Amino acid sequence: MPLIAFAVSIGMLSGVAGYQHAPPDLEGWREIAWPFARDGWPAGRAFRCSSQACGEQIEIYLRPKIGFCNCDSGVADDDEVDRVADLDLIGERFVPVEPGHPIQLADMRGRIRAYELTMGDRSRRVAVGVVVSRRCDLLVAVAQGNGTASGVQRLALEFLGSGDVSRWMLAAMSGQ
Repeated sequence: MPLIAFAVSIGMLSGVAGYQHAPPDLEGWREIAWPFARDGWPAGRAFRCSSQACGEQIEIYLRPKIGFCNCDSGVADDDEVDRVADLDLIGERFVPVEPGHPIQLADMRGRIRAYELTMGDRSRRVAVGVVVSRRCDLLVAVAQGNGTASGVQRLALEFLGSGDVSRWMLAAMSGQ
């Protein structure tokens, strides 16, 4: 009997591992290696969609930041998005394009804000920072692309709202 229980648990664990690293269910998107140096948070997941598939080249980087949120107010304002959205990993200089606005992804609420980035080679890109919370934890996503802020935002929200990615976000926020 213990051998059967052991076999069942191994099967369940491999199913969970496969689920957590499953590719997104949106055509044209593929997972890429986390492109940033280690910092105080665990590496996240990174995805790219080519301009042929998405109409413009876009990359999205997302990761949970467990225990890093104001437990009472969640993501309260644009200043918080500016501080925690991992924009500094992409480029040292980023300027908000407009005020952010509230957003809901899966069962988490937060804010989204568009930015203009100046890259190390002085080229310019647009980015969208998304920060949502659940209890005292944050899920941070930043998308960058070479299109318009509204185009990058639309593609990012479509990606983040897709079934596989949404399920992964909820599982990551639950520590799974």
